[in-house]
Amino acid sequence: MTGFDVAEIAFARTSLTDYPDPTGKLRNWPAVYAINDHRDVYVGETGNALLRMSQHRRDPRKEHLKVARIVLDDSFHRSACYDLESLLIQWLYSDGRFRVINANDGHRNEEYAGRASFQPRFHEIFDELRGRGLFRQSLPAIENSEFFKLSPFKSLVPDQEGAILEILKVLFGALARDKRTTTVVSGGPGTGKTIVGISLVKTLRDIASSRGVEDAEQGSAISDFFASGYPEMLRGLRIGMVVPQQSLRRSIARVFDRTVGLERSMVVTAYDVGMSKEPYDVLVVDEAHRLNQRANQSSGSLNAAFRTINERLFGADSLEYTQLDWIRKQASHTVLLMDAKQSVRPADLSSDVVAKTIQEARSNVSFFPLKTQMRVRAGSDYIGFVREMLSGENPTRPDLGEYEFLLFDDMGAMEDLVRKRDRQFGLARLAAGYAWEWKSDPKKKGMKRVPLAERPYDIQIDGRRWRWNSTDKDWINSAHSVDEVGSIHTLQGYDLNYAGVVIGRDLRLDPITGSIRFDRTHYWDKKGFENNRMRGIVYADEDVERYVKNIYAVLLTRGIRGTYVYVCDEALREHLRAFIPSAS
Repeated sequence: MTGFDVAEIAFARTSLTDYPDPTGKLRNWPAVYAINDHRDVYVGETGNALLRMSQHRRDPRKEHLKVARIVLDDSFHRSACYDLESLLIQWLYSDGRFRVINANDGHRNEEYAGRASFQPRFHEIFDELRGRGLFRQSLPAIENSEFFKLSPFKSLVPDQEGAILEILKVLFGALARDKRTTTVVSGGPGTGKTIVGISLVKTLRDIASSRGVEDAEQGSAISDFFASGYPEMLRGLRIGMVVPQQSLRRSIARVFDRTVGLERSMVVTAYDVGMSKEPYDVLVVDEAHRLNQRANQSSGSLNAAFRTINERLFGADSLEYTQLDWIRKQASHTVLLMDAKQSVRPADLSSDVVAKTIQEARSNVSFFPLKTQMRVRAGSDYIGFVREMLSGENPTRPDLGEYEFLLFDDMGAMEDLVRKRDRQFGLARLAAGYAWEWKSDPKKKGMKRVPLAERPYDIQIDGRRWRWNSTDKDWINSAHSVDEVGSIHTLQGYDLNYAGVVIGRDLRLDPITGSIRFDRTHYWDKKGFENNRMRGIVYADEDVERYVKNIYAVLLTRGIRGTYVYVCDEALREHLRAFIPSAS
């Protein structure tokens, strides 16, 4: 490859029409550009940069922009330009210096000849543009941020793009016939369900505000819906996104707050939906398997709210109504993002309800599976391997490539390596099953007044000790997270670069049967095994075991670059040594 060049042009009609171009590349060569003023930025790709600038200059939504920076490279072709365009949009959005005003018209994460060789060049282009004032953060800081990981501008792999395309077809078909719909997008950890949900909401809002197909530059299947007829069907519709988990909900709300066309208020709880006096037209539900059935809630006020909402929506209270029923009652069109194998508490929707919902979607041709594993760099077989290993099967370890999957005999050595990886790459954290009492819980009476350094320790292993997460709000990015241990409730839905997972004594190896069993005496999540007295359901150890194994499966699939494992039960550690390479 030869070098690249960045042409910096004042974004004004006269300078664009008269701009000298001795090489001809500004008028006849693949290019990527960014146009900005002090607040906004727009990114695009084109084969005729000066013509495209002139077209943008006539757009009243872009005429306030001041400077165009056009990236040219002798080796550029359209596939490379599409790739760089997508990356620049994601980087600029995540950096936060400017407000990205692009529409979400579809960016596909697809391979092309020589793609790997372009990546170092793209990083050099980033450095050049950062030097010219387009970025304020380093690239590692940007790519470790929640805004990058939850960006509505994420490039989509084919099955993600396909799911959004099919949902749009179902939705517009139903809107034309005034028909209600329930659509299910199913996928395991790392398949990008949350990204599909965020991207879908952004796409719907962008289509609604579109002036027509000229607003969509990608020529993707999704961009076809920007054409005349579709925007009119969406205008005025009330759209929301339900996120059951508090920490993830706050993160997604921050993403919506930063994104043109979205608002923080669009991110809601199931209770918000149930109590809303105004119904929704479209509700997208992330982690829909974490919606609650009728059970003892975390507070008396929520128990009362459950009853009140049932009476308000259905005319009478019933123990059979779930939060899913509220959502389907309150929304004409529901998109459920779910994975039954990520339910972690008995209060979550029952497996029967989840199975019935999926079957209904299948029969209505409204079920779209995600199969491409996007998080863990160990390959697509890693997720299934972990689940089979925890279930007591005898799986063959797949080829993990350069992925670091290691079993430790010394907890201190695992912590030291996690800290080293955090210094190198960021976002390396310890995580554990709920096998220790949360003595340092800041919600305990009087504990908030106790300085963090003086709070009791919760976990002690091999002469070292730790506290559980001191916050349940964006814990992985909090000041003390590298010194603490995160639980399932702070990590589900998030990515780490490296995860050091402690499997507590809530799982043990049965010496007689050789099976992996749940041990209630070492499980401290009261809501994790609480019987459902309202509905007369008693949870045996075998029932809770499924949730606990789901918890560990989720924790073991958080790490993008690697997962380290320490097992407290000595017999179970020896059993798992056949599947996990030893660190020493």
